[in-house]
Amino acid sequence: MPRGGPLTLPGQHVWRTPLPLLWTTPRRVCRFRTPSIIGSVTDLEAPLRRAAPALLGYAAVRALGLVVLAVWSAARGKSAHTLLTARWDALWYTRVADLGYGYEVRLPNGDVHSNLAFFPLLPWLERFMHAVSPLSYADGGLVVSLLASLAAAWGIFAVAEHVYGRRAGVCAVLLWAVLPVGIVQSMAYSESLFTALAAWSLYAVLTGRWPTAGVLALFAGLTRPVGLAVVAALWVAGIASFVGAASSAGLTSFVRDRSAALAPGARNWRCALGLVLAPLGAAGYVLWVGHRTGKGPLGYLDVQAGWRNGFDGGAAFARFVGEKFTSFPSALAGVGLIVGVGLVVWLYVVGVRQGQPLPLLVYTGVVTALALCASSYFGSKPRLLMPAFPLLFPLALALARLRTSRSAWVVSGVAVASAVYGAFWLNGTGPP
Repeated sequence: MPRGGPLTLPGQHVWRTPLPLLWTTPRRVCRFRTPSIIGSVTDLEAPLRRAAPALLGYAAVRALGLVVLAVWSAARGKSAHTLLTARWDALWYTRVADLGYGYEVRLPNGDVHSNLAFFPLLPWLERFMHAVSPLSYADGGLVVSLLASLAAAWGIFAVAEHVYGRRAGVCAVLLWAVLPVGIVQSMAYSESLFTALAAWSLYAVLTGRWPTAGVLALFAGLTRPVGLAVVAALWVAGIASFVGAASSAGLTSFVRDRSAALAPGARNWRCALGLVLAPLGAAGYVLWVGHRTGKGPLGYLDVQAGWRNGFDGGAAFARFVGEKFTSFPSALAGVGLIVGVGLVVWLYVVGVRQGQPLPLLVYTGVVTALALCASSYFGSKPRLLMPAFPLLFPLALALARLRTSRSAWVVSGVAVASAVYGAFWLNGTGPP
């Protein structure tokens, strides 16, 4: 069959895959899975034995990062435990868990930092861990984050393995582990929890489990404002499923709905249920904040404005980068920022050309746009981009093509560099 031609199975629609312009993906662009009555309940997650190499590799990378952080922090007379659990946003989450909402800080310049800016799922879990164990709220958040990071790694593997194959799935997980700001995955922050919920929600979409996807998207929307990206992915995929246009846009090799064995009415009902559930988490919290502040549906935007955070299309970030070129030393940082943004955009374009499924493209696009176009906390942008894991898939495919020994050396070297940078970063400016 010519590359880029239609893929057909008996009784299924035709789904076209675009030409991969840069390299051929291992094994396949997409795998169709036939429904199984026996496994319909138990096969939501990728089998543990298939994901084991990815999870073991991920755990090893993160353990290395924590060991280096502990040694580095001890040499500087600091506590690695404090850096992971009791600084920056981790303190705000702990206060929500302990005292509830209503705490705020008024700065001399008139800004008001309210804890209403922090979504509630992580504080709820911290409170639960404190209630059922001797852990403090902060330590409960650390445990939640560590467990969620493993769930996120498993979810990333499930998505990448489903679309590109097992080897690419392992590589995608390892690349996510060795991100320069990967140490955040081990902090009492919400990035790992959100990424886990987002990855498994996207996997549920790709395998046609719409109600499950909707529930997971609901919880993702209770975790971070960027939960909007998961909702957008579900809605675009759902609309494409309804109108039969998933392949006509020429953007994706969208995976066939797992519920193909069901009658059309049942498929539509399941899809509609998932789409209705998806936005309830984020919408519910935003409306609650508006009611609490007395400022209506847009009250949450006022809360974010108190933090000088908003969406301006990237204008403030562009000015921030431009100011780096006013002197020579900072100009190098400006060049690095431009290269970094260019790399992100290039990886997204490559993902489009390689035919990533439509839900992944929508999700990644929204996460990237919200991260790069926010008007404040420019140092946080690498951290805010961390949930955009499909950006790593082109690199994972390239890494998967190498010999195992060579790819192991590459990952090991990058893991060491990431561990050292993470320790340096947290002992310095760290995430704002």
